[in-house]
Amino acid sequence: MIEVKELSKHYGEKVAVSDLNFTVKPGVVTGFLGPNGAGKSTTMRLILGLDAPSHGSATVNGRPYREHDAPLHEVGAMLEARAIHTGRSGYNHLLSLAQTHGIGRARVQEVIDLVGLESVARKRVGSFSLGMGQRLGVAAALLGDPATVVLDEPANGLDPEGIRWIRNLLKGLAAEGRTVFLSSHLMSEMEQTAEHLIVIGKGQLIADTSVEQFVSQASAGAPVRVRTPDAARLSEALAGSGARVADADDGALEVSGLAAEQIGEIAAAQRVVLHELTPLQVSLEDAFMSITKDSVEYTQTAGTGVNS
Repeated sequence: MIEVKELSKHYGEKVAVSDLNFTVKPGVVTGFLGPNGAGKSTTMRLILGLDAPSHGSATVNGRPYREHDAPLHEVGAMLEARAIHTGRSGYNHLLSLAQTHGIGRARVQEVIDLVGLESVARKRVGSFSLGMGQRLGVAAALLGDPATVVLDEPANGLDPEGIRWIRNLLKGLAAEGRTVFLSSHLMSEMEQTAEHLIVIGKGQLIADTSVEQFVSQASAGAPVRVRTPDAARLSEALAGSGARVADADDGALEVSGLAAEQIGEIAAAQRVVLHELTPLQVSLEDAFMSITKDSVEYTQTAGTGVNS
């Protein structure tokens, strides 16, 4: 488990992280989201003891990272997958890490097989593609069979098969009762992988909630899609109840201002047959853009191509 309490980090006058409080629990995949410059990387570095906090604390399994006698057995991390000696083979890179913790060669081979690098493990890391480097970084994170896994952009550079692989791997680790904490800019993938979200902006906590609740909150007030063979009569009845009705491209109606239940009751009262009644829900990407719009560090002026 990861616990962050009143965590702050200042670099001179710049506040990178400000009074963050959240807990990453075992058994679920927790996504870490925020616009560029939000403080995600700083927070992860603070959790892993790579930076010292200006105030507050970050603990992994009850202790600061630096106080663990064998940290690879407690937390496996990948913040920069390509921060590897390029002249070594993938196998020797993992072996050198393993030897610092008394981990045997058998485990090195296990993680190589797990991430699918069997055919290239003896090649120099400098010849690896971006996706192969990502897999090697994941192998290093899992080397000590840790209870907690912290990954920054684990799907970066992976092909579709690799993205599905990392998704299933992370879900499997969580199902084993491990704590899984990951950041990603791939919203569609985060939507399929994570169950819980920590969202920050400008170094401050914006949301600590389930993916379902996060999307549901952003979807409040979204239109309801309605299909009926008697669209004109239903439109008139709905407008009379204060709804706004628009025609969709495929002949359906998009109704705003009334919940699906209310639309159904009005249709029943008018004896109008419904073929579809679907509350429209925004995607995680749309929800993220909506909820973090005031926390974006760099914004683009429409039509100018100039950031402001």
